[in-house]
Amino acid sequence: MNLSPDINRGTQNSAALPVPDRVALGHSEKLCRRIRDDIRNNGGAISFARYMELTLYEPGLGYYSSGSIKFGGAGDFVTAPVISPLFSECLARQCKEVLSLLPDPVILEIGPGSGAMAGILLAALEQEHCLPRRYYLLEVSADLRERQQQFLQRKIPHLCPRVEWLDRLPSQEFAGIILANEVLDAMPVHRYLCADGKLRELCVGINAERFDWTITPLDSDRLSLLETLLQDLMSAWPDIYLFEVNHRLAPWVAAVAARLRHGLVLLIDYGYPRREFFHPQRNEGTLLCHYRHHVHHDPFLYPGLQDITSSVDFTAVAEAAAGAGLEVKGYTTQAHFLLGCGLAGILEEKKPADTIERVELSRQAQILTQPGEMGERFKVMALTKNMAGPVPGFSLADHRARL
Repeated sequence: MNLSPDINRGTQNSAALPVPDRVALGHSEKLCRRIRDDIRNNGGAISFARYMELTLYEPGLGYYSSGSIKFGGAGDFVTAPVISPLFSECLARQCKEVLSLLPDPVILEIGPGSGAMAGILLAALEQEHCLPRRYYLLEVSADLRERQQQFLQRKIPHLCPRVEWLDRLPSQEFAGIILANEVLDAMPVHRYLCADGKLRELCVGINAERFDWTITPLDSDRLSLLETLLQDLMSAWPDIYLFEVNHRLAPWVAAVAARLRHGLVLLIDYGYPRREFFHPQRNEGTLLCHYRHHVHHDPFLYPGLQDITSSVDFTAVAEAAAGAGLEVKGYTTQAHFLLGCGLAGILEEKKPADTIERVELSRQAQILTQPGEMGERFKVMALTKNMAGPVPGFSLADHRARL
């Protein structure tokens, strides 16, 4: 059963987007053939989580596995560490507070992107005389790993011996800090439809060789799980309501917690507490696609050439953390976190003499902190294990009560 045109609204807005060149289109078609094979081998439909996994992470073909530029002006989007070094310099102050409490600590960064955060963070920690013994970068993309290595060799060549790349979580426990900036939003999610109070799954099928939404019934276990998750929220929804659920979140948090003996996990991403995530007005879900700095809602456009993300249910993160033996130590907006880490003081210390540099630094700070930019949309959550003491980034505002 295919979705009606009304539910498909917003997915056919590609006319205003840049058109890929012939080589890029050929690359995308190779991935499309791979996905079509997977759909046919699975009886004509796959979950959206499987589609998202193939589109983003299929070796050699997926968005994060291919050689295209993802970050910065020449890519599809920008992250806070790329926008300004101020972000990582503030983060360094938070890291210093934790590293100074732990014997022989390390830092593990998951999904390091361009490598900008690692390079600036290590340089700032060196100035604070608080370098970790090792800085691990967990990166599964060979292409991104090469770009990170090149960036760090240019930025901090003398600190590169401290850096080590991993393709999975460490096998042994360690004491230190785990950082994940814009990682959870790129995890594959399942999509669901609630129509007239009935829950069903939105899967991906093929319609005339094009990918299309297909409605499939839920088995009793999945239905029970969703009804428990949503409880009284569904009663306020409109007749048709689309939403996403990250079923891999709890296992991921548990795996991270199992590796941390003492220390801090910092998660930075865009998302909401559960009641805001499943708000009645958010009836088309939170799925977003990023292509050459354009944001749109068609996940079937140019597979392998665009990023696909979904906002984070931070209440689910908190529940998973509690179940894995982690304490939720703080939850706040990115603006409050950066200011709590001393952003104003860092700006005062820099005080560029050049007017243009001063204006540019002010512009970067505004992008990181203003409500209309990244300041409120992005949230920061601190999870700790066997670690006492305050977490300075949450000293100005802590919104754990909203979870």
